Amino acid sequence: MKTGGFSQIKNLCRKGHGHFLSAFTERTAPKADGQEISLDQAIDRAGEILRKAERPLLYGWSNSSLEAQRVGIELAKKLEATIDDTSSFCQGRIMERILTGRLPTCTLDDVRNFADTSIFWGSDPSNSHPRLLSRFAYYPRGEKRQKSYEEERTCIVVDVRKSATTKLCSNYFKVLPGGDADLIASVIAVLEGKIPKFGDKKLMIELGAILRKTEFGVLFPGLGILSSLTDKMDLLESLIAKLNELSAFKVIPTVEHFNTRGFNKLLLEDAGCINRAFFQGGKAIHGPQMSVSIASKKCDAALVIGSDPLSSLPFGTARSLAKVPVIAIDPHRSLTTDAAKVVIPSAIHGLEAGGSAVRMDGVKIDFDPILTASTLSDVQILGMIKEAI
Repeated sequence: MKTGGFSQIKNLCRKGHGHFLSAFTERTAPKADGQEISLDQAIDRAGEILRKAERPLLYGWSNSSLEAQRVGIELAKKLEATIDDTSSFCQGRIMERILTGRLPTCTLDDVRNFADTSIFWGSDPSNSHPRLLSRFAYYPRGEKRQKSYEEERTCIVVDVRKSATTKLCSNYFKVLPGGDADLIASVIAVLEGKIPKFGDKKLMIELGAILRKTEFGVLFPGLGILSSLTDKMDLLESLIAKLNELSAFKVIPTVEHFNTRGFNKLLLEDAGCINRAFFQGGKAIHGPQMSVSIASKKCDAALVIGSDPLSSLPFGTARSLAKVPVIAIDPHRSLTTDAAKVVIPSAIHGLEAGGSAVRMDGVKIDFDPILTASTLSDVQILGMIKEAI
């Protein structure tokens, strides 16, 4: 096919193909108050709004490079602002446990080379991570798993419904909505040689038998289990601890934004927390009240980068953000850019802008642009805004 001078597009998964095509559609332009202006004028207007704000909020970050995230944290310190990312509403609770060592983890290369059991709990990688099964978790022939899915790999899906991934994996265990805690309790009971109190006892014993035979297992938790467990995440830790008494078992969160882990890691190193931070007097204050859901009700200006909170966050939070001046830095048009006071277009990472990111398994990845961009990168834009304040 011909797209922007490219006669062919090869070796892209469905999401990668869509990401590539997005470079040619729905691009943003510099705007203020709905009127197109120059980039310099948009930068100056953004700097003016943030400079006058008493309680600014900086939100997004999971789709920004490590370099941009570092500048964003510096900007939050300079403004004495609240900074938060998308992990507040998704993988933050499990990411924090991994980064602080409370849950053991490994790399995707370890999964490919050594894992014989992969559990997708509340996640559907066939749709969310199309190459996870084919490159790492089920189909590839690794260093130790030369016979792959045919003889040496087991794929388990735990979900409330039969997803696309269940069509590829023969081991499907249904969990009722909100019933993940009970299912975990049953699995732990079976592993301890007890009769499970919840669920189909025969199926629980069958699942326990598979786990007992595992030599190297990996749990890939998704939003399903995290939404269900809420304040019962200690149960997940107990399950992983019990599994590690029998074999080696690791956890890799199936995050959907390409650099969520990068932001969480940077902020943890700088402020001692992975998200929900408020900087005051050079020190970070962390807590639920610093989350975007609370901060949006108190802020008087917001900088949103690489995110669309007006369409993705709960209605109450989105409505609160829509009432304050929003500065949106984004390559693409969205509900947030349409409602923003100032819009600043940015280059697409991995296509038009280079930089680095931390993959969901903790491996740092450097990427080089393959398209020539007419817009600046996130890190360049943030640097200019910082100077304009």
